[in-house]
Amino acid sequence: MKAEITSIGTELLLGEITDTNASYIAFQLPLLGIDLYWVTQVGDNFERMKECLERAWKRSDLTLTTGGLGPTEDDLTREAIATMLGEEPRVDPDLEQQIREFFSRRSIEMPERNIKQATLIPSAEAIPNPRGTAPGWWVERGGKLLIAMPGPPSEMQRMWEKEVSPRLRQRLGHEIILSRTLKTFGHSEGAVDEMVSPLLSATNPTLAVYAKPDGIHLRITAKAKRREEAEKMIAQREEEIRSLFEESIWGCDDETLEAVLGALLSEKGLSLATMESCTGGLLANLITDVPGSSAYFKGGMVAYTDEAKISHGVDPALIVRHGSVSPEVAEAMAEAARARLGADIGVGITGVADPEEVEGKPIGSAHIAIVDGKSKRVIRGSYPPLRPEVKRRAAYHALFELRRTLLASK
Repeated sequence: MKAEITSIGTELLLGEITDTNASYIAFQLPLLGIDLYWVTQVGDNFERMKECLERAWKRSDLTLTTGGLGPTEDDLTREAIATMLGEEPRVDPDLEQQIREFFSRRSIEMPERNIKQATLIPSAEAIPNPRGTAPGWWVERGGKLLIAMPGPPSEMQRMWEKEVSPRLRQRLGHEIILSRTLKTFGHSEGAVDEMVSPLLSATNPTLAVYAKPDGIHLRITAKAKRREEAEKMIAQREEEIRSLFEESIWGCDDETLEAVLGALLSEKGLSLATMESCTGGLLANLITDVPGSSAYFKGGMVAYTDEAKISHGVDPALIVRHGSVSPEVAEAMAEAARARLGADIGVGITGVADPEEVEGKPIGSAHIAIVDGKSKRVIRGSYPPLRPEVKRRAAYHALFELRRTLLASK
C-alpha cells in the first residue's frame, strides 16, 4: 500500500507551527507495513487543496489528511474532498446531535457555524473524535482510501491510535508487525549509522536510525505471521546491536533517561542535588518531570553568574584561578549542591551557551561534575554552538553520566 500525507493549514506554510502530525504519522505507518511516498503541505486555499488531493488520490492507495476540519470559513478540507470526488456533502443528523451534546455537556451554546462539522458525503463514514468537535472522515471508493483527521495533535493522535490504526491493521490482514526502539547516548548520528551499516540493508527486520533530544535511537521493526516469530527476529537483532553499543544503550521503547535515572536512585536509596549554570535549571526540570522524584531529588540551584555560584558555596578563588567554565568550578558546584542540600550525590554543570566565547572557551563547551563523597568525576562536553542545543545536550549528558556512575557503584 502506497501512502501519502497532506497537511493542511496556512499556518504551516508561514512557519507559525511545526508539522508534528506528519512526523507522527510517518513514524506509525511502517509499523503497519505501509510505505509512505509523499508528504505535502498546502494552505487554506480551496483550489490548491483540491489540486493536492486530486494528485494524491490519483497516485496513492491511501491518502491521509490532517487539518481543515474546523467550523470556520477557511476550514475547507471536507469541501475539497467532496468536490474532488464529485459528491454532495449533507448534514448527518446523528453527527449533528453528537456535536450539540458536546457543547451542551460544557454548558455552551453551539454556534450554528459548527453544523458544517456534521456533514458527510456518500462515500464517507464519520470517525469519532471525543476530544473535539471535528469528526474525521473515512472515505472509500474504487479501491482507494482517504482518511481525514483533525489538525490539533492531541485529537489527531487519539483518533489515529483508537480508530484509524486498528481499522487499517484489520484491513491489511493478520500479519504481525512489531517494533522495538533502543536508545543510545554518547555517539553522533553519523557514528551510529556507520556502526550499524551492515544491518541497515536488511528488509526483515528493518533497522532505522533517528536523532532525538536524548540521544540516537535505533528502531527495529519485524513482520511475521505469528507474534512469536516477530519477537524472535527482534530479539536476535537487538542482541547484535547491544553487542555493538554495550553501555551506550540506556533504555528502550517508552523509557526516558530521567525516569531510568530516577529508578536507579530509588533502587539504591540515594538522593541527588544539582547546581546548574549554562543549562539554566533544565537538568532539574527533567529530573522533576518524573512522578515521585521528590523521593530522591533534594533540589537544584541555578547559579548563572559568578556571584550566584559564590553565594551558593563555590570558593571565589577557584573562579579567579581557573575561570567559571572549568572542571574545578564544576566540581566545586557539585560539592556545594551536595553539602547545601544534604544529598548523597551532587551534580554541577558549567559551560558556554552563547553568544560569544567566555574566558577563551568556545561556545558549546561545558563541564559536568558528579561527586558522591567517595569519588569525583568531571566530564567535558562539546556541543553544537546553539543555545538550546547546548542546554539540552548538557542536561541529557549529565543524566547519562549519572546513570553510568550509579551502575558502576557498588
